Amino acid sequence: MIDEEARDELFSLGVRSAPALVVDGEVVIGFDKARIDALLNL
Repeated sequence: MIDEEARDELFSLGVRSAPALVVDGEVVIGFDKARIDALLNL
């Protein structure tokens, strides 16, 4: 199942690969635990 709205949002941010995560407008492409933790204040 494809979430077309989510796909369109990522495409508008220039993301063309997965996994991708957006936290408060910051895009994280790939699994970057340190960056994700920092963005989530963990």
